[in-house]
Parts: sequence; structure tokens; C-alpha cells
Amino acid sequence: MTISMYQASVPRFVNILGNVSNILDKAQAHAEAKKIDPLILTSCRLFPDMLPMYTQIIIACDTAKGLVARLAGVEIPVYEDNEKSLVELKARVAKTIAFIQTISAAQIDGTEDKEIITKRGDKETHYKGMQFLLGHAIPNFYFHITAAYSILRHNGVEIGKRDFLGNP
Repeated sequence: MTISMYQASVPRFVNILGNVSNILDKAQAHAEAKKIDPLILTSCRLFPDMLPMYTQIIIACDTAKGLVARLAGVEIPVYEDNEKSLVELKARVAKTIAFIQTISAAQIDGTEDKEIITKRGDKETHYKGMQFLLGHAIPNFYFHITAAYSILRHNGVEIGKRDFLGNP
């Protein structure tokens, strides 16, 4: 049995981003119960040279929509990248889920060898579709989701492994 490029991407991203949305709800409830300004939670970092929690969520969403759009051969939606509150981050997650759910399996399956080029500044990186999915996008997505989860957990939000994994 083989697994499709679509099955390895869209449903997994939708599942985890849905879990993130639930985690953000728990963070909001925590902030309200403890009378903490939610912007304090979203601005926290695990270490001074790391990005704040809100940026971790932004990057995870960008990774999901960027991968799916590149594989499907459609324009990557551009978001403003100005979300800082839990409510704004939750809206970004919802917008990302809504976009990636517009892409069908037929648009992604068969893209294992598709040429993918990413640019960061002057640097271009060349991938094949499968390499980009498994070697870059998925690890990057989980890295940033894990960082956001860890920041919230470190700051007392009562979340655990089940919140992270949900019901795959």
C-alpha cells in the first residue's frame, strides 16, 4: 500500500491546525482565569533568541499553505502577518485550514517529482515534491507547532499530549 502526497499533507495539516485552534482556546481560558493579558502569552519565547509564540503559529500556517499551494500549482495566499492576539491567531489558523481544504487530492497526488523552488533573499533552494514535503515542510510545520505548544505549556496553560495530537 502506498500513501499519497495528498494524504501525507492536507489531512495532517488540517488535523494539527484544528488541534492548535483548540489549544488557543485553552490559552484564552487560562489567560482569563489567571487575569493575564493574552498578549503576554503570545509574545513569550522559550529563549531570547527564539521567535515569539505568535510568530511560531504564523510560520506553521505559512508552511502548510505554502506546501499545499506549491504542490497544487496555485498561488500561495498572502496574509498580512500581523496577528498577535489569540483571537487573531485563531482566525489565521481557520483561514489556513479553509484554504488548504480547497485543494483536492487530484491537484497534489503525482507531484512527488515536481520541481519546487523556494527563495529566501537571494538564495534559491531546489527540491522535488516528495523531498520538499517530507524533508522540509512537515518537519518545519511540526517544529513551529511544537515551539508554540511548548511556550504555552511553559507558561502554565494546562495542555498535554492529547491536545497536541488530538484524534488523528
